[in-house]
Amino acid sequence: MIDSRYRERSKLKWSRGFLSSFLLTITLAYAFYFIPVPYYIYKPGTAEELKPMVKVENGDPEEKGAFMLTTVSMGRSSILSFVLAKLSPNTEIRKKEEVLRGSTEQEYSTRQEYVMLDSQSSSIQAAYKQANIPFRIDSQGVLVMQTIKEYPAYGILLPGDKILQVASKPVLKHEDIVNELKLHKAEEAVDVVVKRGKTEKTVSVTLKDLDAIDKEHGKNSAAGSAPASGGRIGFGISTAELLGITPERSDKKVTIDAGEIGGPSAGLLFSLEIYNQLTPGDLTKSYRIAGTGTIDPSGNVCSIGGIRQKIVAADREKADIFFAPVDRKMGECNLAADVPNASDAADQAKKIDSKMKVVPVATLEEAVRYLESLKPKA
Repeated sequence: MIDSRYRERSKLKWSRGFLSSFLLTITLAYAFYFIPVPYYIYKPGTAEELKPMVKVENGDPEEKGAFMLTTVSMGRSSILSFVLAKLSPNTEIRKKEEVLRGSTEQEYSTRQEYVMLDSQSSSIQAAYKQANIPFRIDSQGVLVMQTIKEYPAYGILLPGDKILQVASKPVLKHEDIVNELKLHKAEEAVDVVVKRGKTEKTVSVTLKDLDAIDKEHGKNSAAGSAPASGGRIGFGISTAELLGITPERSDKKVTIDAGEIGGPSAGLLFSLEIYNQLTPGDLTKSYRIAGTGTIDPSGNVCSIGGIRQKIVAADREKADIFFAPVDRKMGECNLAADVPNASDAADQAKKIDSKMKVVPVATLEEAVRYLESLKPKA
């Protein structure tokens, strides 16, 4: 006969053991799925048609094919995603410090948003030049790119803020801030109007002698300041100017809305879509044309990252043609190392058995001439 008290103790021990195992499993699962590790995972993203993003006033709407930008999906790594990435042939793992380069995630995100806007300005200029349309360049605002802990604007102005006014004076370019700060002294509070997201907000920043702060902390000169007797007086922020491109003919105005997509690498494809709408005829000739590459205002196409992932994204969307930047040597396009974009793109297309044709280009004009030489797709 078994003592009932023994049975109760056994049940209690079993219950406690089960509960401990269950909690341990939950804890390990949480760590495996959610706790980040200091790596970023790059995976194939999307290939998105550009016509809905680009509008040219009175532009030629004919486009039987499509121009498509390509993206890379990037995210912080957990233990699970790190392991899965190691097993996937189409993913890339990068160390956090290599990606952020000393900036915060918010500063990195702001930088990606800005370089996308800057890329759009360059792509519009390049397309106008290719189509022989005169234009002018105007400053249209100042963006906060970085704030630093020891400086007065830290925690008050945020990366991504668009500065609209300083001390009630409109701000369109960086010099507007510098000129206004010359009129103020250290320890004086100055109102700053910013656009943060979709909301305008007024904040107050107490100006400081930045030279004194730099000397105390051993830092280099900061932006958002003006020279004054006794030192530079300012906020201590890093800024970038937003540019507007306006054609002499108002009926050729270009607007771009890329939504949440960031980075500079869609420049070439934006230029092709803009040029196609600016000029008569259909440059796509019924082909689905994907690609990547930064572009400067003169139409030079430079190297990008993640081209292997972009090849996969374009192939998934059944692209016929993929424009890739030519292989560049160190020093070209201000590169710190050789970047074999076209070679990597061709190699990746072969690895995934894609029928897509990879076309290396060094300029917008080369891409245009290539498409003009094609026969329409049957």
